[in-house]
Amino acid sequence: MTAPGASRAGRPGVAREILRRLPLAGTVLGLGLAVWLVATNDLGAVADAFGRIGFLGLAAVVMMRAAIVTICAVAWQRILDGLSPAGLPAFATLRFVREGINVLLPVASVGGDVVGGRLLTFWGVAGPLAAASILADMLFQVGTQALFALLGAGLLMQVEGEPAAELARWVLRALAVAGLVLAAFFAFQRTGAARFVERKLGALSRRFVREAEPARGEGGSVQDALDAVWGRGRRLRLLQSVLLHALAWTLGAAEIAIVLACIGVEGVTVSEVLMIEALSQAIKSAAFPIPSGLGVQEGGFVIVGALFGIDPGTAIALSLAKRVPDVVLGLPSLIVWQNLESRRGTVGSPTP
Repeated sequence: MTAPGASRAGRPGVAREILRRLPLAGTVLGLGLAVWLVATNDLGAVADAFGRIGFLGLAAVVMMRAAIVTICAVAWQRILDGLSPAGLPAFATLRFVREGINVLLPVASVGGDVVGGRLLTFWGVAGPLAAASILADMLFQVGTQALFALLGAGLLMQVEGEPAAELARWVLRALAVAGLVLAAFFAFQRTGAARFVERKLGALSRRFVREAEPARGEGGSVQDALDAVWGRGRRLRLLQSVLLHALAWTLGAAEIAIVLACIGVEGVTVSEVLMIEALSQAIKSAAFPIPSGLGVQEGGFVIVGALFGIDPGTAIALSLAKRVPDVVLGLPSLIVWQNLESRRGTVGSPTP
């Protein structure tokens, strides 16, 4: 007979096991969806459209993605400007690492962000401050994506037809929920709720501090670090970070424009390209437990592209082209990550 206490103790273990296996389950589900999409569409048409992009077209997409990730790195750096001993090269390196982990490894879409925050401590940034920068950066990134999706939904409402109207309504409903989540996330950072969570999850905070090298001042708490990040005199820096993230999301549409031009698709306007990027990203983000939106991204392009006369073969080829930078930039980033882990004691120069 099992003791009641043992039964209660086993429940958290089951929950942790489910959460641990969730990314793997998402990967399997996403791969299944991707295979189904390819199998139910003309594989020859996909290959033909992808082949027309050519090496130069794919190289242009990779360069555009590199520029976008670099802009996001600057946005992250602005959050800690004046608070951190780490320079822009550190933030740029770790922003590519964050991206590589999120798009190539079977982790939920925030796994790379957690690793990026921990790695930032290798440059002498106190653990709580590194964690606070990640929390603020994620808020700005998701918040600006929501605004970008809202722009796409607004433009889509001007498109005739019930499919466009239905998709716009779905996006608006999803954004209403996302708005509540973002408001709660903002309140978590600004109302002192992080201090309460730290007391309940002290082990996580201690892990950040343990990983940190000696940095300026005492480690403090994550809430203290958040208060420093959101300080009244730092609003211009935070605004710059927000605007840079908004620019990064907008430039994602340039990747689509490059691919469509290489394939030879004509008549797609700038507003339509913005809608395709904004809405496909919204669909992908809604399935965040699935690593890199496997299958979901492809399905999103098929759904949104159909509204503007883009056939499924071209839409899938477009999605595959946008995955090329994931591999070209992501694989070196994973190598850099492992190199950083092996040289953690010599990466940065901690301040006394």
